[in-house]
Amino acid sequence: MLELSGTQSSPHAAAVLGAGLPPAGSPSHAYLLHGQPGAGKAQAARAFAAVLLSEGVVDEAGARARVEHGTHSDLTWVTPSGAHELLVSDIEPVIATAWHTPFESRRRVFVIERADTLSDVAANKLLKTLEEPPSFVHILLLTDRLTQMLATITSRCQLVRFDSPSPEQITERLVASGVDGDTALACARLSLGDGRRARVLALSDGPALRGASEAFAVAALNKRMGQERPWQEIVASGQRQAQEVATTMEEELAADLELLPKRDRRRRETEHTEQSKRVQRRVRTESLDLSLALVGLWYRDMACLAWESADLVHHSDRYAALEACLGPGPEALRAAVELIEESRRRLSLNVSEELALEALAYRLEECLG
Repeated sequence: MLELSGTQSSPHAAAVLGAGLPPAGSPSHAYLLHGQPGAGKAQAARAFAAVLLSEGVVDEAGARARVEHGTHSDLTWVTPSGAHELLVSDIEPVIATAWHTPFESRRRVFVIERADTLSDVAANKLLKTLEEPPSFVHILLLTDRLTQMLATITSRCQLVRFDSPSPEQITERLVASGVDGDTALACARLSLGDGRRARVLALSDGPALRGASEAFAVAALNKRMGQERPWQEIVASGQRQAQEVATTMEEELAADLELLPKRDRRRRETEHTEQSKRVQRRVRTESLDLSLALVGLWYRDMACLAWESADLVHHSDRYAALEACLGPGPEALRAAVELIEESRRRLSLNVSEELALEALAYRLEECLG
């Protein structure tokens, strides 16, 4: 059986997708790849698409290379353009082109990321294509949250489970990227099996984000929220990341405009403005969510130390700082974590990010008092 990239640590995914590989296998019309972020779903989906679209063509290597670069004419890769959901406009290219015969391959492959964010309208439009697709169409849905998928969608797909990499596996990958061992292990534990999140924490702005989250947690314990206002750095971090994405999108827009005729440029600029706003909102929300998750894990680790269970601590490179914070009882710490989780759930709503964190800050002070 051909080993697919991205399935090395997921025997179930390797078995299900491997069974559908040609020439011996018969691929299903629809798969639902589910598991933690960073478990290899997108990588496996691209590898699977490369095999399907290169079968029987003269230049197999060239076809696979185009799939890898996202330029194959029979591959449609869909990512959400909404701030928090897949919009109807994201799904329309799938519905419109699924019934067209392939350009250069025997098949058409559609990959839809974050399928759990399908709006009801978008899901209903996709449903008919999932129910009765042409024989040459194969749809791969990707989700990090299987329980959030609509049952009508799930029931029409073959489920493919991706197992989370172990902390040891994630640590090895981070060390191979140049991260020191103690930091790599802590980031692996803090990621809760999310390999992508572990890299974010260990590299680039990750260390600064960890520092800002720790400062937020400690300020609530020391009753210094009003003086230090630590939420401002957390908000600023999200804004910096959003600005980086916006800059990249501006560069892509400039390159696109050079190739477009003048009559189409105004429309492209309008589309870009709306998409950029949504993407920046999503990036800020994800950054704030990660920061709050770290704050919650800080209080959780304090409880572990209070219960003399140091081996369960996720901030494994910050034992001394955690021990210096000991004071509140486990029940107060648990209540604090519940407040944080409530705030995380509200981030997807159109709330003022800074006001939401400020309100949480003072509620934590009272809870931990």
